Amino acid sequence: EVQLVESGGGLVQAGGSLRLSCAASGFTFDDYAIGWFRQAPGKEREGVSCISNGDGSTYYADSVKDRFTISSDNAKNTVYLQMNSLKPEDTAVYYCAAAIVAPIHPGYPNEYDYWGQGTQVTVSS
Repeated sequence: EVQLVESGGGLVQAGGSLRLSCAASGFTFDDYAIGWFRQAPGKEREGVSCISNGDGSTYYADSVKDRFTISSDNAKNTVYLQMNSLKPEDTAVYYCAAAIVAPIHPGYPNEYDYWGQGTQVTVSS
């Protein structure tokens, strides 16, 4: 059974940092791409970042470039999202997702096959 479990969310002041983790099980981790998405109340789910575990290529949404860093520890089947210089507009539920086939559009939710339950990130001003 494929499982993705997010952790690391919480409440932080603007300018602060958080590191999210996505622990994966039930599939061959190296063969998948793992993406991070977020969804704020009343808004559509937004692609934030993606890493292809095969070749290590990465994708970032413009809104998070130079602030967020995605990384993967294949030995631990875990993907991390280091979030620095957080802003109130980063407040959302953050989800990780796994794609069997490398996404053509890494920011599109419908290119992913499995999803975690999400972790709340709240950035206060």
